[in-house]
Amino acid sequence: MTPGPGGLTPVFTRGAETAGKVVALTFDADMTADEGPRAAAGEHFDNPALIALLRRLKVPATVFMTGRWADEYPTQARSIGADPLFEIANHSYSHYAFKSPCYGLPTVAKGEMRGDVERAFAAFRKAGVRNVVPYFRFPGGCYDDAALRALAPEKVTAVQWDVVSGDAFATDADAVAQQVLNGVKPGSVVVMHCTRSAAPVTDEAVRQVVPELRRRGYRFVKVSDLMRTRPA
Repeated sequence: MTPGPGGLTPVFTRGAETAGKVVALTFDADMTADEGPRAAAGEHFDNPALIALLRRLKVPATVFMTGRWADEYPTQARSIGADPLFEIANHSYSHYAFKSPCYGLPTVAKGEMRGDVERAFAAFRKAGVRNVVPYFRFPGGCYDDAALRALAPEKVTAVQWDVVSGDAFATDADAVAQQVLNGVKPGSVVVMHCTRSAAPVTDEAVRQVVPELRRRGYRFVKVSDLMRTRPA
């Protein structure tokens, strides 16, 4: 997308309803820069079962990956990025907030914002990740004009969402699935997570959401496809 007003990073929230029954499922692969000890102690920030399910169901998806996640799980990052079913977008390196307050996240200093994004792209290259697209998702979805201005030189598009799945820290897959099904409209972007420890029922919810949306006539696309979709 072209730069926004005042040279700010452009922000994409959802596609046009006139584009038809298309929906983009997006999954945040979160891991903050300081969670290495928790991973070493056995906490799982990945979700291989979810990725396997998306492959079985043949659901294209956009994975917003932190650089720290790619560092922790390079084999999985490389496998996801090599699969044409998926595209990999930047979710920062540290998963620290670019605006405060933001759900209790530590904050990236203004002068370090661009470097944090660059470091994530570097982590993808180190892991051998392919299918990387120039999109960025702010941790927690929190941003302001200062953050948009700081990232403008990176020439990324900030991708938000219009449907919150509620899968973060959820324990009721049925409730997550219903929240998605109630919120989806033509052109929707749904935010979910690819992190077992923080979103343990996402794969169960997806198992319900995908067939029901297909029954309703929806087609799943990646964010890049949704951006290219134009009204008929």
